[in-house]
Amino acid sequence: MSIFNSMNASASGLTAQRLRMDTASSNMANADSTRATVNENGEWEPYRRKMVEFQPKDQSFGSFLEKAQAGSSSTGKNGVKATEILDDEEPFKQVYNPSHPDANEDGYVQMPNVDPLKETVDMMSATRSYEANVTSMNASKGMLMKALEIGK
Repeated sequence: MSIFNSMNASASGLTAQRLRMDTASSNMANADSTRATVNENGEWEPYRRKMVEFQPKDQSFGSFLEKAQAGSSSTGKNGVKATEILDDEEPFKQVYNPSHPDANEDGYVQMPNVDPLKETVDMMSATRSYEANVTSMNASKGMLMKALEIGK
């Protein structure tokens, strides 16, 4: 067990939450983008909301559970990692705006499936998690500094 395990876990959390904040920011920036990608038919599609998926770094929950049941205190590498950025498959919003250049024959425009309220809550949650990881890293640093002072 390394003395830096707690700092490594906090650092991985900082990286993961930063990616989550960047993804939420990207979603908010593209909340009105009606021409983000071209589909298989060659037609423009609106921006599709992105979500980040996390998992424990290097181990699954089952392996942690088995080690805990066996009475082992060694947990290996700690932390979290982002496994992929997924597209939200929720359908696009239909907004009536016949004067919009992307309106269909009925006057409806497909708008991105981005909900600003969801993105704001996700951003706040990621920010709080980021702050918690910074606090944890500072506490680890403080403990290591105190341990170094013992030798004086």
